[in-house]
Amino acid sequence: MSITALDGKRFAEMVIQGANHLSANAKMVDALNVFPVPDGDTGTNMNLSMTSGAKEVRNNVQEHIGKVGVALSKGLLMGARGNSGVILSQLFRGFAKAVENKPYISGKDFAQALESGVETAYKAVMKPVEGTILTVAKDSAKKGVQAAQKTDDVITIMEEVLKEAKASLKRTPDLLPVLKEVGVVDSGGQGLVFVYEGFLAELKGEKLPDSPAALPSMDEMVSAEHHKSVQGHINTEDIVFGYCTEFMVKFESDKAVKHPFKEEVFRNDLSKLGDSLLVIADEELVKVHIHSEKPGEVLNYGQRYGSLINMKIENMRQQHSNIVGETHTPLVSDKQNIQKEKAEFGIVTVSMGSGIAELFKSIGANAVIEGGQTMNPSTEDIVKAVKEVNAKKVYILPNNKNIIMAAQQAADVAEEDIYVIPSKTVPQGLAALLAFNPSTDAEANNTAMKDAMQHVKTGQITFAVRDTQIDGLEIEKGDFMGIAEGKIIVKNKGKIKAAEELLVKMLDDDSEILTILYGEDVTEEEVKMLAEYVEGQYPDVEIEVHNGAQPLYSFIFSIE
Repeated sequence: MSITALDGKRFAEMVIQGANHLSANAKMVDALNVFPVPDGDTGTNMNLSMTSGAKEVRNNVQEHIGKVGVALSKGLLMGARGNSGVILSQLFRGFAKAVENKPYISGKDFAQALESGVETAYKAVMKPVEGTILTVAKDSAKKGVQAAQKTDDVITIMEEVLKEAKASLKRTPDLLPVLKEVGVVDSGGQGLVFVYEGFLAELKGEKLPDSPAALPSMDEMVSAEHHKSVQGHINTEDIVFGYCTEFMVKFESDKAVKHPFKEEVFRNDLSKLGDSLLVIADEELVKVHIHSEKPGEVLNYGQRYGSLINMKIENMRQQHSNIVGETHTPLVSDKQNIQKEKAEFGIVTVSMGSGIAELFKSIGANAVIEGGQTMNPSTEDIVKAVKEVNAKKVYILPNNKNIIMAAQQAADVAEEDIYVIPSKTVPQGLAALLAFNPSTDAEANNTAMKDAMQHVKTGQITFAVRDTQIDGLEIEKGDFMGIAEGKIIVKNKGKIKAAEELLVKMLDDDSEILTILYGEDVTEEEVKMLAEYVEGQYPDVEIEVHNGAQPLYSFIFSIE
């Protein structure tokens, strides 16, 4: 069996089986996390990202592989979570770009598209690190191009790509010393191997074992996710824009003469016709989602730029009435034109723990996304939060190094002016937010917030989920570990003892303020013991204590 022409339908099935296979093995990928902390989430992030891409593909299955590639790229873009998910989205963004104008592709085209994906991903990462998913993608794509010089069979090429991906994955510990020290391969690279295994199995007409149930349809996804904020929380008559309108515009050259497409203008014009607006565009297409009271006007506007495809309009009032058992009453006409005026500034931050979320809100955050360790918010989650704050200029505080890239992608997609403050920890985020001054201009705030987070040190206490040896420490499962600025520096069988040892190493003569955020596993008595220890040993250090209620981390320390 050989395949020398790969069309959209077959590629769609490859994507779906790749997503299923990754989903079935996500926990294994999570377990490859280098640190023995209980937040290894690479598999979770890649799984949710790939699943989002597969859902979009399922909604756009067609013969034209270029169109399927665009659907995959956009689904991955909006669903991307964590660094691994963002890199995965960039790999297939480059792939989609290479095939977007082709109804089908040859084996050589396929290999070149994989290589284009690698180029796009490397450009997207500020400081590419070898021994990661990037290396596995690069090595396997290069092997694919070499194979394509001898054959045009997509199956043979994919076999070589997968073979090299596995070989490259085994080499990752030689390129990244921390992997060798801990005795694991790169988790992101392993996730990509699972995707590629799904691709090859589908090309061969095989089904991999232990695949999960089929992905939900777009209708199921919309029912479960898209309107959940509406149902049960408002009355039917309070829905101002009643029609959920989704469509795509395929640009046409003759219409471009009179109406050249400019994404900012397009967004601004549509924003006047409704809310919950989402626009994703490239050179060939623009995809639109909007809640509008006059969907006909929205479609007429879109048609200025080209032909309409994949249209879907749903009456949200009727949906809401059916769900909550109401009888629909007419909308008050005056409500149709009510739109809140945008504030000048808005703050979006990410937090794990209800206490930390309340702390962020108390010092000025307009929207707090639940997330952080184990559950990184997606690009789409962040875009939605940005829209909710309804401000012209929005600052995003990721508070986790694994969320920064998704925040940056959200900044590229959102229509507002976005400033990503690259906070890697909750203490950095708090320091940055305290430096925000609404009477100062946007750039001055951007500079001040970034500067403020450089003057705070972060410490964390958590527990080991497995035995390991790292940074010269022999760690046993269940040990409490003290982490300073991302590096494990102490371990102890006792929670409070570990905290005391960590603070001894972090507090110095320049330390003035210690903020203790205690987690959901910590008792008030334990907090009191720790505070009394610090007061006795460091009488000149001012102590602030807050119940962060965060999971996984017994204590988070902020030292200024």
